[in-house]
Amino acid sequence: MLVICLLIAIAAWLFMALNNKYVYTAKTVLKYENIPQKKAFHPLQSDTVDLQVEGTGWQLLFARLRIRPQSISISLEKLNNRNFILFSEQLYHVNRQLETSQKIISVKPDTLYFDFSQKKVKRVPVKLVSRINFMKQYGVSDPIEITPDYVTISGPEQELEKIKEWRTDSLKLNDIQHTTKTMVGMEQSKMKNVSIFPASAEVRIPVDEFTEKVLEVPVKVINNRDYYSIKLYPRKVKITFLVALSKYHLVNEEFIEAVVDINEWKELNHGRLSVKIMRFPDFCKMLQIAPAKLDFIIEK
Repeated sequence: MLVICLLIAIAAWLFMALNNKYVYTAKTVLKYENIPQKKAFHPLQSDTVDLQVEGTGWQLLFARLRIRPQSISISLEKLNNRNFILFSEQLYHVNRQLETSQKIISVKPDTLYFDFSQKKVKRVPVKLVSRINFMKQYGVSDPIEITPDYVTISGPEQELEKIKEWRTDSLKLNDIQHTTKTMVGMEQSKMKNVSIFPASAEVRIPVDEFTEKVLEVPVKVINNRDYYSIKLYPRKVKITFLVALSKYHLVNEEFIEAVVDINEWKELNHGRLSVKIMRFPDFCKMLQIAPAKLDFIIEK
């Protein structure tokens, strides 16, 4: 009974203690809103600040265990007239973003400083990030279309110079067997002072059923500057590939160029020459070259 009473007393004391008010520190990440439209800004400090929060012991306990703290938004409207932001002027706005039982007393640092430059505008191509799986015997029959294929970015000139393209969010599609249109978002800017427009694009994926086709293609010799004649055996190779049904009759041997390099014998002393494909349709998929190596006879 003594032990039970002791445990009840400890539980009651712990409950009352955790219900009391305490001041504790919580780290949080800043999000900017009301960004100046005609200025490109660069924060001169980290986007993580320490909040001095008044809350219950329960909140203190969970704040200590929190792995990814809640972010807060601050207004940059004052940057139109000066180069710093005071948290003390926005405590009311910040407190409205937290739980009603919590209250921010102060922020460290209280002042955020910014560096300004003239805002520049630049257009860069969109790079699609995708992982697309097709049903068996189906695939992309034409280049994937992205609309728009360029985005407009704005920000400080030194930041824009580093950006050569803009990636999309990862597009994941499975078991595709028909031409597909979908929307994909642009990757969020990792730089708070760089903005992007538009925020999404339309992606069209032309899909067709593929079938196997075999063509006999003549083989050419390249880098022959020293010999009168080089005879290949055989003179043609069989190229086996997959082609979309809609383009089956369009693809012939003129679309494919096969070569062997005589330097493979001169410099590497290979007894047979490897067949290399120098030209091949983008909308086809190579399966096999037969034979892959050729015998040859040189006439000086």
